[in-house]
Parts: sequence; C-alpha cells; structure tokens
Amino acid sequence: MKSQDRLKGDSLRKRAEQILSQKTESVRKVPVEDITRLIHELEVHQIELDMQNDELRRAQAEIELSRAKYVDLYDFAPIGYLSFNQTGVILEANLTGAKLLNVERSKLLGHSFISFVSPDFRNAFHLHLGRVFSSGTKETCELKIVKNNGASFYASLESISMKGEGNPIQVRSALIDISERKNLEEKEKELEERLGRAEKMESLGTMAGGVAHDLNNVLGALVGYSELLLMEIEEGNPLRKHVSNILTSGQRSAAIIQDLLTLARRGMAISEVLNLNQVISDSVTALEFEKLKTYHPLITFKTDLDKDLMNIQGSSARLSKMIMNLFSNAAEAISDRGEVIIRTENRHLDRPIAGYDDIPVGDYVVVTVSDNGKGIPPKDLGKIFEPFYTKKVMGRSGTGLGLSVVWGTVKDHHGYVDLRSEEGNGSLFTLYFPASRETIISEQKVVSIDSYRGRGELILVVDDVREQRELATAMLSGIGYRVRAVASGEEAVTYLMTTRVDLLVLDMIMDPGMDGLETYQKILEVNPTQKAIMVSGFSETDRVKKAQGLGAGAYVQKPYIREKIGVAVRNELDK
Repeated sequence: MKSQDRLKGDSLRKRAEQILSQKTESVRKVPVEDITRLIHELEVHQIELDMQNDELRRAQAEIELSRAKYVDLYDFAPIGYLSFNQTGVILEANLTGAKLLNVERSKLLGHSFISFVSPDFRNAFHLHLGRVFSSGTKETCELKIVKNNGASFYASLESISMKGEGNPIQVRSALIDISERKNLEEKEKELEERLGRAEKMESLGTMAGGVAHDLNNVLGALVGYSELLLMEIEEGNPLRKHVSNILTSGQRSAAIIQDLLTLARRGMAISEVLNLNQVISDSVTALEFEKLKTYHPLITFKTDLDKDLMNIQGSSARLSKMIMNLFSNAAEAISDRGEVIIRTENRHLDRPIAGYDDIPVGDYVVVTVSDNGKGIPPKDLGKIFEPFYTKKVMGRSGTGLGLSVVWGTVKDHHGYVDLRSEEGNGSLFTLYFPASRETIISEQKVVSIDSYRGRGELILVVDDVREQRELATAMLSGIGYRVRAVASGEEAVTYLMTTRVDLLVLDMIMDPGMDGLETYQKILEVNPTQKAIMVSGFSETDRVKKAQGLGAGAYVQKPYIREKIGVAVRNELDK
C-alpha cells in the first residue's frame, strides 16, 4: 500500500473516532452533511483499498508465475547447472545436472563433485576450481564424468565465481555433455591418421616399385642366363653345381623383389580360385616353416581350420608368403615359451566394422593369427605395417618387409585388416578376404618343351634393356624361333614398316619414348592384324588391359622363364 493512502486512511479513522467519542447530544449537533461526507469518504477509501489489494494479488500472482517459469527454465534447461563451495561440494543443482549424474537432486546436494570425475581427470578439476576462485574470471575445462550407474561421458565445465562482500563464496558452473563432439573429433583424428598411413605407404610403394623394376631387369638376366647355362652343362660337370647355386640365389633375390612389388601394389600377377585352408596346410609343411620352428623350439604352432571354408580369388604364392610372414612375426613377439594359433572361418557382416580398417558388409573368409607374446605398444600400432619398421632379431627375420607384405597382399586381394594388441598380452591379426562362390579348377600338369617349340616363326622382341633383349632372344632362339630385337617402340614401328613378323614380344615400360601400349597402337596402324604378347616386371595394369582390348594376347611377368615365355608365344601363334 502506498504511504499517502495509508495517511489518508489514518486521517479518516481519527475523525470518525473523534465523532464517536463525543456525547450523544454533541453527536446530534454534528451536521448530518459532515457525517454523510465522512461515511462516503470511508466507503471510497475502502474501495480504493480493495482495488489496491487486487493489484497486489495480481502482482504477487505474476511474480509467482515468473518464478515458476524461471524454475522451469533453470531445472529443465538442456545444460546442467551446479554450484560448488571451495572444496567442490555441490550446493545447488538443477534437474538436468542431477539427471546427467544419474542422481536424485535431493541426494546430490552436499555431495562432493569429485566423486563423479574420472580419476585421470581429478587433478584437472582441482586446478580448474582453484583458478576460478583465485581469478574470479570465467574458466573452462574438459572432464570425463562417471555417472552413478557407472556409465561415463565427456563434459565441458564452464565456471565463474559468485562474490559476496568482496570474497568469492561459491562457484557456479554449467555442465555440458560434449561426448558427441569428442567422438567426432576422435573419428576425424582416426581418419587423418589412416589417410597419413595410406599416403606414406603410397609414397614408399612408389619408391619401392621403381627400385624393384630396375632390380628385376638385373636379376632377370641373372636368373635367365643361369637357366640357359644349366641347359648347356651336362650332368656330372662340377660347374653345374656352381651355376645351380647362382640360379638359386637369383631366385631368392627375386623373392625379395616380389616383396617390394607387393609393397608397391604392383605384384598381383595371378588370380585363381583357391582355398585358404590348403594354402595354410601347404605353408605349415614347407621347409621354410620347419626352419622357423628350429629358431623357436619353445613355441607351439597350432591350426584351427573351418572344414567348410569358402573359396577366395587370389595368388596362392602371395598368400603363402603372407601366412609365413604372420607366423614369423608372431613367433618373434614371444620371448620364451608361447603359442601361435592360426584360424579360418566364414563370416557374414550385416553391418560395417570400424577396426584398423573400416570393413563393409559382405561375406568374408577370415584368417586370424594370435599369439601370447609381448604385444604391440600403442605408439607403434600406427607404424606396424610400414616397411623396414621392425624390432626383430637382425639376421633372422628377413628384410624388414614382413608386415608390409601382409598389408600389400591383403589390399591386392581387395581385403581388409584388423589388429588388436595389448602390451604384455599378445596380438591378434584378423584378415578379411571377400568370399568367392566359384569352384577350384584342377591344377594343370607341367607342359612338355615339345608343346611350345617354335617352327621357325619370326619374333620381334621390343625391350629398352639390353640384357633383357639378349636373354629373350637366347631363350626363344633355343626353342626354335627366329628372333630379332630392338631397343624402343619407335625402332619397332620403323622395323615393321619394311618387315613382317609373326609375333611381337613387347615390353610395357620403356623409358624414354613410347611405352608398350603406345607402341602397339602405332603398330596396328601399320598392320591391323599384328599379333603380340605383353611383358613387364610389374603386374597386369590398366594399360595392359587396353592393349589386350586392341588385340594383344597374353601378359607375361618378368623375369623371363623359358616355359612361361615359350607357352605364351606358342599359344598366341596357334590362335
């Protein structure tokens, strides 16, 4: 009530009391008009009071409504609001804050907030609280919160101190669930790491491919001429053993080059329908596996193969090398006694798997190799498939390309890799290969040399490396062909302007100048029916397929082997 209304009411009451205190006779002497006026004024004043009371009640109702709205906004805000004292005890909380912590609000008040903070983040919370109380400014920190039910989430805690009489008395904080943002950040970081790994493997593969190409030409001559010498040296001649050793060493060197080609993703020359159980069975009975067991006599190797395993498409030689590398890697991870187990199974994925690789839905043949060795430290997991990254025994563990070969082989077979390892508790490599519904074709018998002998046909060898030209010439001449050789695609086109040949043996990669595809295109302009086969130290490429689409025949991967090149030439001539 306003002060002037209160004074007016007091004045009217005093006047009425004065009139009533007089004697009856005196009251009668008071003019009726005065009494009537007084009564009227009292009635008017009462009406004013009633109106003011109504306004007061309305104002109180509005205040209550506003307060209720504030409480609703506070309690049901999407952000948790909390207040702490200097020790971190919760003084106040809205319903959202209580819900985030999975505790009833009445039980939350007076509870220490630190009990909800993951141990790894408690020091960060103490520092945050200290900074807010000391600085008086707004501070933010990120914490991992563990709910009352054991579930956890990442949260941002934004705090500011509330002062009383110049001293901070409590901290008010906003608790915001940022799990979704953190998950996105982790996924983005993981994608960046994968991209970095892929780019690194690609660049290293490019380098390895160039080195392998040059080495393949050198070792191709070594292997090829050794084979030719063995054909010339009679049994019993002591020189035959020396040449045989040279051939064996060259073949071993060629195996290392094959590892480099695998890393370069350019070594997939054969794709056949096969069963991984057979590849594994052949691997564990091979001489190389027996040698591995002698290095690790305290390790037990076990197989657990699904008898109904589906087939895949690929290269048995490449897959066998991959299996041996996985066995070797697992054995090297065990310092004393231990166990290495290889398993196979069919697996259908009806939803993608986010592992070391992202594995899409589909039907897969899965190979797992597990060991109970020392495991892989987290800092090394991202580097484990990089070439020459090894901590194995020098002189015993090969070239340092082992797991790189595994990676390249899986990728060449359109497969995926998953890796689980815990330091001190071993590792589990899981390889996914797309399953094939095709059946295995029976292995072909070794062909007789008479089946691919020449009949005097003229062959033109086109290769930019002199040793390779001479080797191909010697091999083909030795089985009954007339052979000419040129060093470039340009020379080949010029030669064919005046001379017809029965077949071209055309190298795909020639530098400088035209490559095999460009050369064949030019030659077809001279002779549209010219027969050809393509050769290279790399695997079949898109440019090879384009040449075959124009009419070229088989593709033969170097190094030159008499039987391979002989069969390819004979088959193309007999078409």
